Amino acid sequence: QVQLVESGGGLVQAGGSLTLSCAASRTIGRTAVMGWYRQAPGKQRDLVATITSGGSTNYADSVKGRFTISGDNAKNTVYLQMNSLKPEDTAEYYCNYRDWQGNYWGQGTQVTVSS
Repeated sequence: QVQLVESGGGLVQAGGSLTLSCAASRTIGRTAVMGWYRQAPGKQRDLVATITSGGSTNYADSVKGRFTISGDNAKNTVYLQMNSLKPEDTAEYYCNYRDWQGNYWGQGTQVTVSS
């Protein structure tokens, strides 16, 4: 089992920035992929960005150039730096950890971008 604790959400004006953090309860495995997903009301949960334990990253087209995912294996933590935020970025953001043992989700953190 892996517990994920997210933090850093909040209310920000359009054009502003926020940084989300996700702390895992144990060492990030060599085969693990961690990432951020988001879900707006009435919509499906979509990929935002992922990072492997080796540092390879992947982004949704809608956030490329604005969001940066990074990891600190020593702290078992993944970050999502969000810049140039837009109202359409408003959603509940969920941290995800998956490896050969399972697929785990955090409780979510709300990001609201006002216009």
